Amino acid sequence: ELVDDAIVDIENVFRRLRENAHAERKRPALQVIYEASREVRNSIVFATIIVALVFVPLFALSGMEGRLFAPLGISYIVSLFASLLVSLTITPVLASYLLPKSKAINHTEKDSWLVRWLKARDEKLLRWSLKHPTPILAGAGVLFLVAMATTPFMGREFLPPFNEGSYVISMLAQPGTSLEESGRVGTAAEKLLMQVPEVGEVGRRTGRAELDEHAVGVHSSEIDVQMKPEGGRGKEAVLAEMREKLNGLPGVSFSIGQPISHRLDHLLSGVRAQLAVKVFGSDLPTLRAKAEAVRQTMAGVEGVVDLNIEKLVEIPQVQIKLNREALARYGLQSGAVSEALETAMLGRTVGAVLEGQRSYDVVVRFNDASRNNLNAIRSMLIDTPGQNGAAEGAKIPLSSVAEITESFGPNAIVRENVQRRIVISANVAGRDLASVVQEIQTKVKANVEMPTGYYVEYGGQFEAQQSASRLIMALSVFSLIAIYLTLQLALGHPRAAAQVMVNIPLAIIGGIIAVFATGGVLSIASLVGFISLFGITSRNGIMMIAHYQHLMKEEGENWTEHMVIRGSLERLVPVLMTALTAGLALIPLAIVAGAPGKEILQPLAVVVLGGLITSTLLDQVVTPALFWKFGKPVGDKAIAEREAHKRAMELGVLPPDPDQYLFDDDLTHRAPVGGTAPVEAASEIKNHE
Repeated sequence: ELVDDAIVDIENVFRRLRENAHAERKRPALQVIYEASREVRNSIVFATIIVALVFVPLFALSGMEGRLFAPLGISYIVSLFASLLVSLTITPVLASYLLPKSKAINHTEKDSWLVRWLKARDEKLLRWSLKHPTPILAGAGVLFLVAMATTPFMGREFLPPFNEGSYVISMLAQPGTSLEESGRVGTAAEKLLMQVPEVGEVGRRTGRAELDEHAVGVHSSEIDVQMKPEGGRGKEAVLAEMREKLNGLPGVSFSIGQPISHRLDHLLSGVRAQLAVKVFGSDLPTLRAKAEAVRQTMAGVEGVVDLNIEKLVEIPQVQIKLNREALARYGLQSGAVSEALETAMLGRTVGAVLEGQRSYDVVVRFNDASRNNLNAIRSMLIDTPGQNGAAEGAKIPLSSVAEITESFGPNAIVRENVQRRIVISANVAGRDLASVVQEIQTKVKANVEMPTGYYVEYGGQFEAQQSASRLIMALSVFSLIAIYLTLQLALGHPRAAAQVMVNIPLAIIGGIIAVFATGGVLSIASLVGFISLFGITSRNGIMMIAHYQHLMKEEGENWTEHMVIRGSLERLVPVLMTALTAGLALIPLAIVAGAPGKEILQPLAVVVLGGLITSTLLDQVVTPALFWKFGKPVGDKAIAEREAHKRAMELGVLPPDPDQYLFDDDLTHRAPVGGTAPVEAASEIKNHE
C-alpha cells in the first residue's frame, strides 16, 4: 500500500513518455512527465486520504482492543502520508532523471508481451460485459448477498489464540490448605507435566504476599511451563495431554493459559480464563447452589475445558460481635475497639529500624500463639476513657464488651457492583468462543431456574468481543459515510462516488471467502481487516472513474464504448501492479497461522488479501459495466465542462493555461501575463536579450 502512489505515478509517466516517443510531434520530456504526474495527482491524493480516513475510527476503540490496534493505525497513517509526500516530490524528480533515456521508452512495441496478452483478453471481456451489463451486475449482487448470508455461520472470538511458547497453569486447592500440602500437590503436578515430551522445564509459585496487589492464600499456585523450542506435536494435542494428566490429581482444579493471554483475561474480567460466568444473588448458600447448577450445565457443553467454580467455602473462624450497650456503659466507641483488634490480629506499623542502607518496619501485634488462642483473645485488655481529668481509665477484658465465639463462615466475601457473586470460569478448546457461549446461555436458561433477585452475566473475552464488535460496526458506518463524502468531493458527482463504492462489496466477498478458507472464525483483528478493505479497495475505483472523466474532459473522448474500453485498458496495468504489490507483501503474513508474534496480523492479512483478489478481478468487469449503464450523467457533465471551457477560451473569457508553455524555451509562445498583456511584449523582451 505504501508504494501504490509511486506505482500509479510512474506507470502513467512511463506510458505518456512512450506515447510521446512514438508521436509525430514530440514534446519536451519534462513537460510530458509534469503533465502525466498532474493527471493522476488528484486521484492519488484523494485515494490516500480515503485510506487514512478508514483507520481513524480505530482510535475510538477502547479497552484492550484499542490499546492493541491504535498503535497500528498511527504507524500506518504516518507511513501512508510519508509515502504520499515522496510520490508527490521525489518520485517525479527520479522519473525525470531515469525514464527519458530508458531504452524501453523507444521500443517498437508499446507494451510487453504479457501486458499485450492481458489487454487482449481484457478487451474481449470488456466488450462482452458492456453489451451485457445487467447480468454482470446481477451476478455480482448475488455473490455479495450469498457471502453476507454465510456470516451467521462464522465463529466469533475476541482475539486469535496466542502462541507464546510457554504456559501458565493456575492450580487451586481447597481454601485452608497448608503450605506443606500445597507444596506436595504442586510437586506432583510438576512431575506429571514433565512427562509430556514437549515440556522443557517447569517452575512454581505458591501463594502471594499480603502486600501484593493480588494477594492469595497458599492454597493457590501458579506453574510456569516452558516448552521445548524444537516443538513436536501440535498445540491442541499437547494441551489435551497436559489436561489429561493434571485431571488425575484429586481435590485441586486447574486452568491452563499463557503468560500474556492469562493477564489479558484477568484484566478483562478479573478471572484468569477466557470465559467468566457470574452468578449474582444475596444469600450465600443459595448462590453456591445455583453456581453449582450452572457449572454442571456448562460441563455438558462441548468445547468447555478447565471448568472451575470460585472457591467460596465455609472455613473455621473466630467471630467477635461487639455489644453496643456494654460499649456505651464503659464509654467506648466501636471504632476504637475495632482498631485495637486490628492492631492485635493484623499488626500496626509503629516505626522503622535502619540497618545500613536497609529499612525495616517495626510492627506491633500479638504473637502467633496468642492470635490462635481463643482465651487470649477474650482476655485482651481494652483501655476505657479516663474520668475526672485522667488521661486513661480502667482496662477491661474484651469479653466484657464483646461475644467471642468459634464458628464457620465464608473464606472470602466477593462483591461486584455492591452485589455478592460467584464466578464459574472456563476456557474453550476445539470450538469458537461465541458458539460455546451461545450454547451455554441456551442451556442455562432452560435448565437453571433463578430465584427473584438472582441472575447470570457472561464476561471475559466474550463480553469484550461483543462490545468491540458492536463498536466496530458503528465505526464502519462512519467510515462509509466519510468515504462517500470524500469521493464526491474528488469526483464531483454523486453517481461517480456511488459507483466507486461498489468496490467495497466486491472486496467483502473475497474477505468472507478468505475467513472461511482459514477456519471460519471471525475475530476483532478480522473486523479491522474489513475496515481496512473499505479504503484500500476504493483506490482502484477512484483511478478508474477519474480516468474516464479525464479522457472525456481533457482528451476529447465522447460517451462511447471505445472510451470505456480505452480507459479500462489504460488502467489495467497500474491496478494489477498495486494489487500484486500489496498481495505479495501480505502473503508471508497470511500463511503463518499461529506463528509467534503474528497472531493478530495474520487474520487481518487474510481478510485484506482475499478482498484484494476479488475486488481486483471483479473490478475489471463490474466497474466498466456499471459506469456504462449508470454513468452517463457523469460523462455528460465532463463533456459539458470540456465544451464550456473550450468556448470560454475561444471567447477570451479565460486566460490560457499558465502551464501550457512552462517547458517551452521560446518565450513568444508563452501565455500573456494576466491574460491581457500583448504577445509582442514577450517578443520585445526576447529581441532585447
